[in-house]
Amino acid sequence: MARKTKEQIERDEQLYQLIALVAGSFSLQEVLDKLAEAAVKITGVKACSIRLLDEDAGELKMRSTYGLSEEYRNKGVVTKDDVVIKAAFAGKAVVLDDMRVDGRVKYQEATIKEGLVSQLTVAMRFRSRPIGVLRLYSPRPKHFDEDDIALARAVSSQCAVAITNARNYAKAIEGSRIAEQMRLAGVIQRRMIPTKVPLMPGLDIAAAYRPCFEIGGDLYGFFQLNEHCIAVDIADVIGKGIPAAIMMSSFRAAVRAYIDSAVNTVQAHSGTMDYTRTLKEVIGKLNKMTCGECEDGEFVSLFHCAIDVKDMTITYCNCGHEPTVLIRDGAVMNLEKGGLVLGVDEHAEYEIETIPLRDGDCLLFYTDGLIDASDFEGQLWGRERMVETAKKFTSGSAEQMVKNILRYRRRFVGLAEQIDDTSIIVVKVDRTAEPEFMKEVSF
Repeated sequence: MARKTKEQIERDEQLYQLIALVAGSFSLQEVLDKLAEAAVKITGVKACSIRLLDEDAGELKMRSTYGLSEEYRNKGVVTKDDVVIKAAFAGKAVVLDDMRVDGRVKYQEATIKEGLVSQLTVAMRFRSRPIGVLRLYSPRPKHFDEDDIALARAVSSQCAVAITNARNYAKAIEGSRIAEQMRLAGVIQRRMIPTKVPLMPGLDIAAAYRPCFEIGGDLYGFFQLNEHCIAVDIADVIGKGIPAAIMMSSFRAAVRAYIDSAVNTVQAHSGTMDYTRTLKEVIGKLNKMTCGECEDGEFVSLFHCAIDVKDMTITYCNCGHEPTVLIRDGAVMNLEKGGLVLGVDEHAEYEIETIPLRDGDCLLFYTDGLIDASDFEGQLWGRERMVETAKKFTSGSAEQMVKNILRYRRRFVGLAEQIDDTSIIVVKVDRTAEPEFMKEVSF
């Protein structure tokens, strides 16, 4: 058995290193640079270049070289319509014996300046699709023979697999990074949803949030206006994922800022808050802010109200949101006055309405995810079922109503996957119910 020469042993070692690149977890650029160097050392040529196909631009971008100057790297554009590239993509190994006089060479002057004479171009393919070309250069004419071509094809084949693996690895890393961002955004969003409801004499309040995805667009909050009045808002930012979470965070901060500003203004003048005027100002500012923040197709629906247990009134504005339901003695009233969703028209006008309250009244706030939940056959749970369920539990606590509404809905939809978040708030009015554990709570 013939013994291998030192040159053959070194070549085999280089081929082994090339195969190791295929199985390695490297960045794409790192793989390309290692491939270009390995190709030169394996084939014994002067230089190598690797161009990858950009399908959108129709060009082959220079991504890595070994043994070539920066000036030559940036000599100009090479398209997939280039005669050499077309032949290589058709399966040929294209040999240019003397680039100095070959009419197929587009940049002859740069080639002569670089000291290159002969060139071998082979396509890199993955699953029969060309992804780029491997080019080898020699300072001698007629350098490449059949053995060189066979070796170049073997190298280009390994290159194609290594490049594809590197791209897939990069996608996996990016996917993992995005997943982590989504998880953190979800944590931030859930921290913006109140974990406890406020305690106020005369009101029994309960709420629940059920996210559909890692992060969503639902939002609700409570703001104490004075010792006998509380603001309640519930909103739905149209959009999912990180943009919705960012918009929701900005919107929540704006709501709090505008309400605090209104309260501070009243306190500074030692006056009585005019809820109609205050809500109108707050809604107007929110709409202008949202118009400036939302992209095309994005908007926010909002139901915002002030509940006064001293005057026994609710003053509200419905900005394109699901109408809050007022249940009184078995009868149902929909709180619909307001206007457009926020973020569509900064000059939109909004109507404010004030309604008297009575002891025993029950207010049900919700987002569309509650009623749009569907079973496996696509049938929606619907608003009618929600209202009928709520009416069954008006005699119990707000917490009992929230839990039973969600329980009845879950029974209806079963294990069917849902596509929207669910938020629900129940406020029951009863000035005679002041539990002993009632205490001051910060909002």
